Amino acid sequence: MHHVTLDQWSRGGSALHRRDPRAKIATLIGFLVVLGTAHRDLAWLGAALFAILLAGLWSARLPLGPALARAGAVLPFTAVFAGISWLAGDPARGAALVMKSYLSALAVLLVVSTTPLPLLLRGMEMTGAPRFLLMVAQFLYRYLFVISEEAQHMRKAAAARGATVQGMAGNSARFKAAAGALAVLFARSYARAEDIHRAMLSRGFPGYFRPLSAPQFGRADSLFVTFLVISLIVIRIFIEKVA
Repeated sequence: MHHVTLDQWSRGGSALHRRDPRAKIATLIGFLVVLGTAHRDLAWLGAALFAILLAGLWSARLPLGPALARAGAVLPFTAVFAGISWLAGDPARGAALVMKSYLSALAVLLVVSTTPLPLLLRGMEMTGAPRFLLMVAQFLYRYLFVISEEAQHMRKAAAARGATVQGMAGNSARFKAAAGALAVLFARSYARAEDIHRAMLSRGFPGYFRPLSAPQFGRADSLFVTFLVISLIVIRIFIEKVA
């Protein structure tokens, strides 16, 4: 099974990795509120928040280049709305939209990259998030790799039979081949889901995952949240008054 990069990063042992997921979630919410409600001196504020995120990536021993590149995945979506704002005669709003979306994505990536997803979902459940939605996310996380493996097996089987994209003449043939592959992948995934559902019912699945251990919110986590949230608020007030 091939694990995604973020899942590998989340298995680190830094001080940020050891913080309770609820502490990181609360700090992330504070960061997003400070960033999202800002309207003045966004360039200076964005630079300060970006420096804080870089310090977080460095303290967590995450590779800066790949992390910054992965956070840029949101830019193609926000660039469309930024372009509309630019054409409407409001380039400042378009630039602010791009900056806020990138910094928000980088903050979320920092939290996800320092917290294993099962532990992160457990922390969200303990903070009152809907259990049903968290269970859907848990199943998606658990079996997304399985679906990916099925797709890789199908690709290897097609390549062993001499099927190549270049060998398909015309867009119509390529579309039919892709549609057929997706249909087969859906059928296999549905059949596997049915088998897993029956297996879980036969083992008395109660409708939620029983955690082996609950994370402990300690004094260090309280200091972590308090210090960072207050620091973010102070930085914003200072920049808006001085800049």
